[in-house]
Formats: sequence, C-alpha cells, structure tokens
Amino acid sequence: MKRDAFIFCSVFILLMTGCATTDDVRGIRGEVNYQIQSVNEKVAALESQYPLLNEETRKIRDYLAKTNGEFTPIRSALAEIRAEITDVKSKLQQLRGQIDSVKEEIRKETTSFAAKTVKREEAEKSLREKIDALSFKMNFLENFLEITKKNEQTQAPVDAGKSALPPAQSSQPADDSGRMDKSALYSVAFNLFKEGKYEKAREAFGNLLKQYPSSEFSDNAVFWSGECYYFEKKYEKAIVEYDKVIKGYPGSNKISYALLKQGLSFLKLGDKESARLLLQQVTKDYPNTSQARIARAKILEIK
Repeated sequence: MKRDAFIFCSVFILLMTGCATTDDVRGIRGEVNYQIQSVNEKVAALESQYPLLNEETRKIRDYLAKTNGEFTPIRSALAEIRAEITDVKSKLQQLRGQIDSVKEEIRKETTSFAAKTVKREEAEKSLREKIDALSFKMNFLENFLEITKKNEQTQAPVDAGKSALPPAQSSQPADDSGRMDKSALYSVAFNLFKEGKYEKAREAFGNLLKQYPSSEFSDNAVFWSGECYYFEKKYEKAIVEYDKVIKGYPGSNKISYALLKQGLSFLKLGDKESARLLLQQVTKDYPNTSQARIARAKILEIK
C-alpha cells in the first residue's frame, strides 16, 4: 500500500510540475499494471488456498437469507398475537368493571334484604304481640261469659214484663246479714279489673274470698287477683296467685290459664327454663286450646 501511494504521488508531482516525459509515463503505467497483477495473483492464491471458506461463507449467506424469509411470517404472527393480547386485556378490564358493578349491586341488595328482614321480623313480633293481646282479650271475654252464666244461674227469676239489669248496674242485693251478694261482689271486682283499676280490683276479689271462701267464684277471684298483679308487673306475686289456682282448685277451668300465665310471668322475670317447662305442660295437658297455641308460640321465641 505504501508503494502504491508512492507511485500515485510521483505521478501527481510529475503532472503538476509538467516535467514528465513519455518514458516516465510508460514506466509508471507499467509499475501500476504490475501492482494490479500482483494483487490479483494474491487474491487468486487466497481463493485457491481457502475454497471451503468461500463455500461456507456462501452457505451462511444463503442460510441467513432463508432464515430471514422464514422469520417474516413468525413476526407477522407475533404482531397478531400482540394485538389479540391487547384486545383480551381490554375485555378483561371491561369484565372487571362489570364484576365490580355486580358486586356493588349484590351488596346493595343484601343490605336492602337485611333491612327488609329486620323490618319483617319486627312486624312479625308486633303481630305476635297483637295476636297474644287479642287472645288474652278473648280469654277475658270467655271468662266474662262464664261469669254471666253463673250470675244468671244464681240470680232469682224476674217478674214477667221486667228486664234484669247487668251485674255492673244491679242494685247490689244483700243477704239477711247485710252482706252484698257474692255474684254482685264478683261483678264489681271484675268491672274494676276491666277498667284497669288493678289495686281496687284485687281488694274487691279479696273481699269476695273473705266473705265467700268456698263459692263458685273463688277460683276465678284468685285467678283474676293474679292477673291484677301481672298487669301491675308484680310477676312474683302473680306467680303465687296462679299457683293457688293450680293447687287449690284442681277441678277449675282456670288451671290452663293459670299455668300459661305462670310461664309468661317466669319469662318476664328472665327464668326461661321454668317458663319453658310450664309452657310445655300447657301444650301437653291442654293441646287443643288457645292457651296451648299461645304457649307453643312463646316456646319458639325462647332461645
């Protein structure tokens, strides 16, 4: 390479100085041709010396060209896969949004259902209380009807053309000793009870029991004395009065009521076990009565 540079520089200098002769030019041309021939000989020698290298180089070039052609559809497929992955990611994002929306709706529905359940339970509880109150009122009416029947049996027949006044409006007949008639005493006491004058009603029932301790009204008088205590929320004393009915008047039709009210009194006091036993006794001994129905409902409420 240094020699070639020297030749070119020499030619350039000669041309620039204008001193080059024809022989000089010929000499330089011969030298250049010699150098070109020398380079060609060297290249030919290298090719003849390393023929395999040229072949391998050609094969590598061919393989690279072929591989590059094969990668073209793969690159296209990868591009399509990337596009599909992007689309799937977008759909997943939309699906997550829908799931979150559904979760929120379910949460709202659950909250609303829970609130409705609470309201329904409160309504059912209120309805049960109303039913219990109505049942007790019916019991009172039943007892009152029994009282009327007893009064009718004990009262003397009235003259034709005259009508008998109800007990509350009677003239309170008295016997030979000046005592008020037992039916009148009972009617007065029961009317006081219906008016909610429980203390006075108790005194009136007690007065009846003192004057007529063994009358047909005795069991009722003791029972309604217990009811007076119950409505005054004096449950311990009410239990004692109910127990007097149960043990003192074994043939009384007030025993089922007394057992029921004893159970309810124990329930009010928080003694659930005693209440359950008494209520179960009512359902067992008096299965087809309103008292039994109330007892079963109360048993279900005890936890």
